[in-house]
Amino acid sequence: MSALAGIKIADFSRVLAGPYATMLLGDMGAEVIKIERPATGDDTRTWGPPFTSDGDSTYFQSVNRNKIGVTADLTTDLGRAKALEIISKCDVLVENFTIGTMEKFGLGYEELHKKFPKLIYCQISGFGTSMAAAKLPGYDLLVQGMSGLMSITGADENSPTKVGVALVDVISGLHAALGISAALVSRAKSGVGQKIEINLLSSALSAMVNQSAAFAGAGVTPKAMGNAHPSIAPYEVYQAKDQRLIIAVGNDGQFLELVKVLNLDIANGSRFESNSLRVANRLALNEILNAKFATETASYWSEVLTKVGVPAGPINSIAEGINLAAAIGLEPIVTIKDPRSGKNSKTIANPIKFSETPVSYRLGAPELGADN
Repeated sequence: MSALAGIKIADFSRVLAGPYATMLLGDMGAEVIKIERPATGDDTRTWGPPFTSDGDSTYFQSVNRNKIGVTADLTTDLGRAKALEIISKCDVLVENFTIGTMEKFGLGYEELHKKFPKLIYCQISGFGTSMAAAKLPGYDLLVQGMSGLMSITGADENSPTKVGVALVDVISGLHAALGISAALVSRAKSGVGQKIEINLLSSALSAMVNQSAAFAGAGVTPKAMGNAHPSIAPYEVYQAKDQRLIIAVGNDGQFLELVKVLNLDIANGSRFESNSLRVANRLALNEILNAKFATETASYWSEVLTKVGVPAGPINSIAEGINLAAAIGLEPIVTIKDPRSGKNSKTIANPIKFSETPVSYRLGAPELGADN
């Protein structure tokens, strides 16, 4: 049996953060009912290219497997009644509308909590629920910029760069799934549901961990450093004979092994003896290391350094990263044949492995209104 078998989720969310959270819960056995606008549905249905050979958006498919698909026009009495009927049978509701929208439809937390006190209500927003926050549009790119994430991403402080995926949405989805799981455990003890609030800005600040903590704890405002690390060295990208090479030395023991392999006598009694000294003398250290790495290929250095416990490897494409996962037995891609449409879809596997309650892949992403 799956971990969340018997749990039902009314999923009013669109785009990425909410759908990612509910998909993960669906993989764990929850029955997820995705409620969309008639005719148009989730915005990401049209986001592409790329599209599959069947003409479906790979973006939409990436976060919507294992869901029942229905439509309801919440601007009509009939649509609201349909939504309320679905909610009455569910344990969890997830939504990411503009603040106040669900209240306008009579589906806000306060009203639903009175009717269904066991309901767990998860609200995902861009910046929170205050009047000032409600005026700010919650798009991942904006939050990457406004949170400070872009200021520490890029070649230098003059080149703010977004992460190559909507990372804040993904992290917010993970926080939502975690919060919902905890609320289900709490309800099992108390018998009472509750409201969970997730916002992208708080998620981004939390996810910047040591970087945001540098300001919170020491008043230091971090800046972009390209591929370098503000607190560890050598921990960045170097140029080998044929391609770039990642070196991630996290302690003095690994540094000793690194310089042994490179035949360098710089570990003891020098400006590189400790991590703090290496950070302070990063440029001089990198000049020495790049000169050595340039003498052999990246694959050569990866092999010999990995053997002695020094983290090293190439910069792969996504295709190469997926192939690596397959080569070491991780089974990164799953193929799902949807029993409703008969279509086959390929998506990235759920990364969580359970020994007793494994995840399952029962449904592909639904056609709009597939289960009306």
